[in-house]
Amino acid sequence: MTPQNFEEKNQAIRERFRALKKEKPEMLKKRLNLSWSIWGFGAEPLEVSAKRLKAHGIEYVELPGNRYGPDLGYRAHEVNKVLQDVGLKVSGICGLFGVDNDLSSASGIVRQQAIDYVRRNVDLGQAVGASYFLVVPGAVGRPQKSDDQEAARSADSLRLVADVFVASGIKAAVEPIRSAEVSFCHTIEDALDYLKMVNHPGVQHLNGDVYHMLAEETHPGEAILRAGERLLNLHLADSNRRALGDGVLDLDTVIMALYVINYNRDGCFVTAEPLGPGANPYVALFGKPNPKVLDELVRKTVAYFREREDALLAG
Repeated sequence: MTPQNFEEKNQAIRERFRALKKEKPEMLKKRLNLSWSIWGFGAEPLEVSAKRLKAHGIEYVELPGNRYGPDLGYRAHEVNKVLQDVGLKVSGICGLFGVDNDLSSASGIVRQQAIDYVRRNVDLGQAVGASYFLVVPGAVGRPQKSDDQEAARSADSLRLVADVFVASGIKAAVEPIRSAEVSFCHTIEDALDYLKMVNHPGVQHLNGDVYHMLAEETHPGEAILRAGERLLNLHLADSNRRALGDGVLDLDTVIMALYVINYNRDGCFVTAEPLGPGANPYVALFGKPNPKVLDELVRKTVAYFREREDALLAG
């Protein structure tokens, strides 16, 4: 029986990984940098979230971009104290772009709010040692196209504020998201086209998400290879957007593809973000957390990821 198409692509990545192990074993000594995006923990205090992550062996945390105004969101000195006390570092800031801060909006008022939002949260990122800021070109939770100028308006908006990335040293990482949640920029190729539209040295990188890749790409592993050195962060969840190991995601192929692109280098992160299904995941931002459920979610995801990584590197 001939292999299925996805099996052939899996095998091609596996062969590249095996060649890397054989020819350059020193490239595999450093493990992938595992992080966790905590906005899915809802209204839980940062200290509680940080202690949970540290207890399960995570060294990095992706903070939500929750500076919605001068009086709302994290205070950098408080964040730094909590994380220093626990022993965590910040990987990046997850930009949260909805209909009120939509870079692509036809409303100039909304676009200005999006620009101001970027500035405030990049300031936060710089103060807490973040290396990237995640940008979503369109509003999450609005899958309907407003007009044919969305992408152009979004690129224009981001270009207006892109100097802050150069000045701060924080890299903008553009994330493609599935079409059930946003109206444009759904694939790695779409995101690369968007980077060209922005055309700014401060906006040169990508944030991937395997859950969105499963919906929009022909093959997640190939999409990772296509992103290459532009990829700074990869969100992880299983095929049902739950804990790793609870779905049918081929995690081995994802891990092998990451090693093939030398993703275990400093400044690159794999960041768990199991949010559960739904067209507007931002509802999780303000939910009441269940500590026992979250403890098990983190435990299962971290254990499964490291188990698969260890097996691949040893085998």
